[in-house]
Amino acid sequence: MKKSLLILAISLFISYISKAQDADVYLSSGGEVIFSWAVIDYNGNDNGNVMRFSPVFNLQNILNVDINPVMGFFTGLNAHNIGFIYDIPGTDTRMKFRNYTLGIPAGIKIGKMDKSFIFGGYEVEFPINYKEKRFENEKKVDKFDVWFSKRVPGYYHTVFGGFQLAGGTAIKIKYYLTGFHNENYSETINGIPNKPYKGLKTNLFYVSLSFDVFKKDKFVSIKTDENRVY
Repeated sequence: MKKSLLILAISLFISYISKAQDADVYLSSGGEVIFSWAVIDYNGNDNGNVMRFSPVFNLQNILNVDINPVMGFFTGLNAHNIGFIYDIPGTDTRMKFRNYTLGIPAGIKIGKMDKSFIFGGYEVEFPINYKEKRFENEKKVDKFDVWFSKRVPGYYHTVFGGFQLAGGTAIKIKYYLTGFHNENYSETINGIPNKPYKGLKTNLFYVSLSFDVFKKDKFVSIKTDENRVY
């Protein structure tokens, strides 16, 4: 179902590009400052979440298609630094989990394209580097990172929405429909199989700030005449 929705969104996006009259097509980019939390259910316990702040390695590269002054579509390729901090209830243990991901969004903008507007859509994200840290009594006792780890899903389904102010500041809220970890991941320790994330159900959500991420730096315009694109 989710894959079908993605295919439908991309098909609609391409359709609007091909039919748009005097569409503005342009690239834009910018960073993103993320404040993230997690909805946690660890075998029935929902305590222990700590806000995570990630101001770096969040890059947005957007292909915009404004079909008229009040409506547009966008896609692109984004890099995200996502994760959560978890104080395990009843212990002095703090865990920090992080993923670097590459994301492909499919979104819509409604409002004044050269001033302020609302936006929303769907983004699929592919984890590329996973990191885990463990602290006991505020002292780091273990850490590791893995490229393309099986500890997490192969991709995340996400939805987002937000608004951009006339000055170029954008505020976005994003929710991860896919759980952060792969609960079925198994490792063998001292000859004993173990599933370290079994029962740890976690869905991320975040609020972010960005600046001029949809700034219009037009590099081409699509002109159509009798449904032909030049």
